Amino acid sequence: MISINNLFISNAYAEGAASAPAGSFMDFIPLIALVAVFYFLVLRPQMKRAKEMKIMVAALQKGDEVVTMGGVMGRIAKVGDSYVSLEVAEGVNLNIQKGAIQTVLPKGTIKSVN
Repeated sequence: MISINNLFISNAYAEGAASAPAGSFMDFIPLIALVAVFYFLVLRPQMKRAKEMKIMVAALQKGDEVVTMGGVMGRIAKVGDSYVSLEVAEGVNLNIQKGAIQTVLPKGTIKSVN
């Protein structure tokens, strides 16, 4: 008589010994490669951009023409420790955080846009 276990579950027989011992260094090579790719494609460029942004924010001075992350373009009227006063129109100043400045534009850009 055939049991139900024999119909659905096959016997597992031991295979021959593997050529490399379990837990060898070769098992970690794909993981090491993945970490290296992640570092060079994600972490390194992000750290480079953060460093450039920090240098740009530290070099801000009165008269620089900038664009904020919100897309507001203006000229810096006053620089504080963590805020700048941005003149967006004649007599209209906005106080924004230094970190909200995305790019510094070349001099005369605002006149050429208006």
